[in-house]
Amino acid sequence: MEGVRHSISLDNREKLSANGITDILSFDEEAIVAQTEKGILIIRGSGLHIDSLDLEKGSLVADGDISALTYDSDGGEKSGIFARLFR
Repeated sequence: MEGVRHSISLDNREKLSANGITDILSFDEEAIVAQTEKGILIIRGSGLHIDSLDLEKGSLVADGDISALTYDSDGGEKSGIFARLFR
């Protein structure tokens, strides 16, 4: 996975395609938390669904009503992320 570029494509705020995904830390209909090559990516919205995930290739395709994309580069400090997510 070394050297895989991280990129995101968002179509009509309904379909997200991302590369450089190394892990999914959590997901539900309101948030997908993914570890990427460039930090933790939080995808927020409603009715979120993971259409496909291939961690070997580092690819993710998700759909739903996507309202926000946020990066957290705490260097993998997951407890801080989850504390903010579930306040």
